[in-house]
Amino acid sequence: MALDVSTFEEAWHLVNSLRNHVSWFKVGSQLFTSNGPDVVKKIVETGSRVFLDLKFHDIPHQVAGAARSATELGVSMFTVHASGGAEMMRTASESARETAAKKGTPSPYVVAVSVLTSIDVAILAQVGISGNSIEAVMRLVKLAESSGVDGVVCSPNEAESIRAAVSNKDFLIVTPGIRPADSAKADDQKRVATPMMALNSGASYLVVGRPITAASDPVIAAEQILSEIAIAMSDKL
Repeated sequence: MALDVSTFEEAWHLVNSLRNHVSWFKVGSQLFTSNGPDVVKKIVETGSRVFLDLKFHDIPHQVAGAARSATELGVSMFTVHASGGAEMMRTASESARETAAKKGTPSPYVVAVSVLTSIDVAILAQVGISGNSIEAVMRLVKLAESSGVDGVVCSPNEAESIRAAVSNKDFLIVTPGIRPADSAKADDQKRVATPMMALNSGASYLVVGRPITAASDPVIAAEQILSEIAIAMSDKL
């Protein structure tokens, strides 16, 4: 559940309303910039898991420090940008594992962002990257896997190709851009899918934000998506 809101009050209301339905909450740049580390600490204290989505992208030394701080906060997953390169991703993973070992806690998953779901071929061309989005994603996924991170963030449209391409069967695929089956609204995301489509394509975790936060009743919206997930999972059995 993506807490894509700006105030602590909004986020706390959603956490309290949904924590019996949702075990993971994603804290992104908007909420973290407005409220700082305290919002993460408060959510962790409820027993919920936090996916810290700040997409670290800097020199390896700085990202290692950020990974250490994220681990000390108690997050269960955080993001780096795969385009930061192999050394940056490797040092982030090593720093997280070393910090968790010192704390005696599980190491958070480190997942690398491949190509944002808001980016299509036209935007790739604007920033000087040739080819289509799947080609760009696959280059970064292969780099991420070889760098030792736990998984990648990608659109659900690329999940099946990634699952077939990676050698590690436990490699995580985290997919934002999830829309319920009855929603035709993609907002600013170009590459979206339903929960069933994403899970059938090999996704490990689904990230859902606006279909819940913008709903008149977020609890009902969450229950609807959970129902779609349950159907998709039962079809796999």
